[in-house]
Amino acid sequence: MTQEQTEDATARTRPGTRQGRTAKAHVVRWVFRLVMAVLIVMLAVRTYEETAVAYARSHGTLRTAEATVTKLTSHTTRGRDGGGQDGGNGDIVITTTYTIELRVGDRTKTLTDVPDQSAYRLREGQRVEASLWRGRVVEIDGRDVWLGWHPSWWDGTLYATYPLIMGYVIALAVNAAGYLAGLRGRVRLAQEHRIGPLGCGLVAGTAAILVLLATAALGHPLVFWPLIPIGAGTVAALVALQGKLRWARILSAADTPGGTAL
Repeated sequence: MTQEQTEDATARTRPGTRQGRTAKAHVVRWVFRLVMAVLIVMLAVRTYEETAVAYARSHGTLRTAEATVTKLTSHTTRGRDGGGQDGGNGDIVITTTYTIELRVGDRTKTLTDVPDQSAYRLREGQRVEASLWRGRVVEIDGRDVWLGWHPSWWDGTLYATYPLIMGYVIALAVNAAGYLAGLRGRVRLAQEHRIGPLGCGLVAGTAAILVLLATAALGHPLVFWPLIPIGAGTVAALVALQGKLRWARILSAADTPGGTAL
């Protein structure tokens, strides 16, 4: 094959290669969007659950029902409290949790990882009063058995991916606001000019996370904590975007009629 024939063959294969790469990139983008949509829904559901349960408990609107403890299983783990550079004296720490099966009416409900202080007085066959939220047991005889936010596979996934979720939601808000501003005949901002507002939102959201960590360390965790960083970051990003739009309108008004805005 001559050099010219090789060049012709290469030229013919390039468009197909580019199309293949474009198709793969398109699939990757949609898979990423789908995964983010699932994560956002998971976070929204968990935040709603924790907030609703806390509201029901504080307002005394939990449904109560007579129940029977049908099975009580203890789980004991041993460990040490650190030592050396980790702090502590290296003493052995024994932790006991329980799995409780309750018969509520004609249904059996299983509670896992119930702490010792909430279950140590229970025994099999005991009649108790269960407080429920939408069929899920929150209290037994007034003692809290609702785990709340904890490092399960569900919550652990949300903890690990929360910075990504927060950034994605803030980016969606910035892009949507910029798009709507263009539809309304206002100045249209290019993608690179939205990076500043997005960064401002991420800084505000990160600062909110640090404040929440300090609050939790002082013993005041908030059940609706995911809303605070996302809300603070989104508000900060939109305020910064408004500043960008205002500045772009000023520049556009100073341009000649044939000029282009940002």
